Amino acid sequence: MIDLRSDTVTRPDAAMLAAMAAAQVGDDVYGDDPSVNALEARVAALFGKEAGLFCATGTLSNLLGVWLHTPLGGEVLCDQWAHIARAEMGAHGALHGVTMRTWASDRGRLRASDVTALLATGCGPFLVETACVGVEDTHNFGGGTVQDFNQLVELSAAVRAAGVKLHLDGARLANAAAVTGRSFAEYGALFDTVSLCLSKGIGAPVGSVLVGAAADIARARVQRKRLGAGWRQAGVLAAAATHALEHNLARIADDHAAARAFAEAVNAEAPGTVDLAGVETNIVIVPMADAPATSARLVEAGVRLTTLGPAALRAVTHLDVTPDECAEAGRIVGAALRG
Repeated sequence: MIDLRSDTVTRPDAAMLAAMAAAQVGDDVYGDDPSVNALEARVAALFGKEAGLFCATGTLSNLLGVWLHTPLGGEVLCDQWAHIARAEMGAHGALHGVTMRTWASDRGRLRASDVTALLATGCGPFLVETACVGVEDTHNFGGGTVQDFNQLVELSAAVRAAGVKLHLDGARLANAAAVTGRSFAEYGALFDTVSLCLSKGIGAPVGSVLVGAAADIARARVQRKRLGAGWRQAGVLAAAATHALEHNLARIADDHAAARAFAEAVNAEAPGTVDLAGVETNIVIVPMADAPATSARLVEAGVRLTTLGPAALRAVTHLDVTPDECAEAGRIVGAALRG
C-alpha cells in the first residue's frame, strides 16, 4: 500500500526510536523534562523568539496562539479555506469565544490588501473588533501553496500599525521555507506567534511547538493545562522531534520532487487532470467527478489518498515514500481516472 493520505503518517525509523529510548525525561507539567525544555528552546531560537511550548498537535498550538491575542468575543481574520476555520472543529469559538471573518483567495494565496480591507479597529460598542490575523503557510486546502514573502512583509507592517496581532499557522512552514529560501527567523520576525508542526514533513511521530514572547508562552502554558493538555514524561516525544529536526529538515525538498513525479504520472495517464503549475510543495490536488468512489477503488489498487469533498482527492508526499512509489501511485490514479 502506498499511503499518500498525509505527511502525518510517517513512522519513526530505527535511529529515531533509539533517540526516544535514550531520552532524558522528567515531569513537563513541573517544567523539569530536560528533553522538552531543550526542544522548546531550540525551536524558539530558530524563529528568533524568546520561548516555545511543546504541544501534542498543531490544532492545539493554533488554538493557544489565537487565544493569546483574541479576547472573548473578539475576532480573528483568516482565509476562507484556513485550517483554523475549517479543520479545527470550531474549537476557537467553542472553547475560547473567538469569532471569525474570512477573506477569499486564489488557492490560499494571500494578498495583503485583501486582509487590511477587513481590519476593524476603533469600532467602539458597535462592531466586533479585529484582534488577530491568522495566516497559513503552506496552505493545506489550497494545495500546498506557498505565501509570497513580500506580501507577508506588507501584511505584517500594516497589521502591527493597526495594533492587531499576527499568528502564523506554520504547520508546513518547513516546506514553504524550502521554496522561498527564507529562514525561520525571517518568518518569526513578521509574526507575534508561530506554530510549527514537527509531525508532518519533518517526520516526528507527534507534536507541534508554539513560539512567541516569553510572557505569552507562559500564559499559553497555563491555558494548555486548563484544557487538559499538560503532559508528563513527554521527553520521549521531544527526543523524536529533536532527531527529526536534526536529520529531516534539510531533505524536505525531496518531497516536493516526489509530488511533482506523482502529478506528472497522473497526467501521463489522464492528460490535463492536474495543474502542474499549482504543484508547489508536497501536496497535489486531483480533481475528479466522484472522489469518494474513486478513492475506494484506489485503495483496492494499493493507493490511499484523502478525499476532499465530492470532487477532489489530495495526495501528500513524505519521507516514508520514495519518488518511484509516488510515480507508481500517480500512474494508478491516472489509470483509474481514465477508466
